[in-house]
Amino acid sequence: MTDEHWNTLLNVISGNTVDPLPVGFIIDSPWLPNWYGASILDYFTNDNTWFNANLAANETFPSVMFFPGFWSEYGMCTEPSAFGVRCTFPANEFPHAHRMLQSIDDVDALPQPNPKTDGLLPFMLNRLKLAQPQIQDAGHDIRFAVARGPLNIASYLMGSTEFLTTMMMHPGKTETLIKKVTIFLSDWLDIQMEAFPSIDGILLLDDIIGFLGKDQFATFGLPFFKKLFDKDVSVKFLHNDAPCLESAPLLTEAGINLFNMGFDVDLSELKQFTDNRVTLLGNIPPRDVLANGTIEDVRSAVQNQLNSLTDPSRVIFSCGGGMPPHVNTENIQTFIDTVQNWT
Repeated sequence: MTDEHWNTLLNVISGNTVDPLPVGFIIDSPWLPNWYGASILDYFTNDNTWFNANLAANETFPSVMFFPGFWSEYGMCTEPSAFGVRCTFPANEFPHAHRMLQSIDDVDALPQPNPKTDGLLPFMLNRLKLAQPQIQDAGHDIRFAVARGPLNIASYLMGSTEFLTTMMMHPGKTETLIKKVTIFLSDWLDIQMEAFPSIDGILLLDDIIGFLGKDQFATFGLPFFKKLFDKDVSVKFLHNDAPCLESAPLLTEAGINLFNMGFDVDLSELKQFTDNRVTLLGNIPPRDVLANGTIEDVRSAVQNQLNSLTDPSRVIFSCGGGMPPHVNTENIQTFIDTVQNWT
């Protein structure tokens, strides 16, 4: 992310309206490799392919804020790998982290990973260190410490259905598991921040939040997100593209000031749920419109969203969730043009 983009982001989070209206997208391995013309496996294993794909997106759409920017990651295997899970990497499909906890009784024996040395994390960090001079030469910098969230990782260790069931049947053991993951994540965020002093933001991604009611989130989510976001950074960014209205009223209490949601909620309604204290990144339908729609479909969806907002402050226009697979250049450019030419 460039200095100009970063300053724009801080302005929007502060409640200032910027001209033209801002556009931003979360981009990572589900979209970027194939858009660039590479396989997902090449993107993960070839540092030049990874760097050039990220650079190409920034050069093709220079006005867009891409989050987190030059994201070094290995899909959903990134953080679970540190716990010792088996990871599967097809040549051009999403990687998969296999569950390792067969029951809640296995939680006590779960090792506490060292994010400096365990799993794929050293490779992820070293890739950024090696690429940092090129990133800076291109006018960008490393702005975010990034990780999947504690509930997301716990669900990969145990299996999503099993984790949610255990939450109801064994709440004490569930908290023990989430605490272990949170300690690991806090250390991992600190390591990234120590390695790159330019970091002034945290991005956590956790869709499991959307499967919890408000009371469940208050017990199994809020305390742990508060701990993770309780760091000295300017931007505290959460992604959850599952249903969010149960957790939305508690986002500010968790310290969050930037939120990317799914497409099944109206931004004006979400502004009310968050007392307009959280900047919203969203939220036209990612697959059905941005990926599979025509240029006119994209233009119409963006115009409808713009016209529905009585207050465009604290909004960065995007899709509902991260950039999905198969979105083409023309649809993205149509999205940008429609936002920036709106009056």
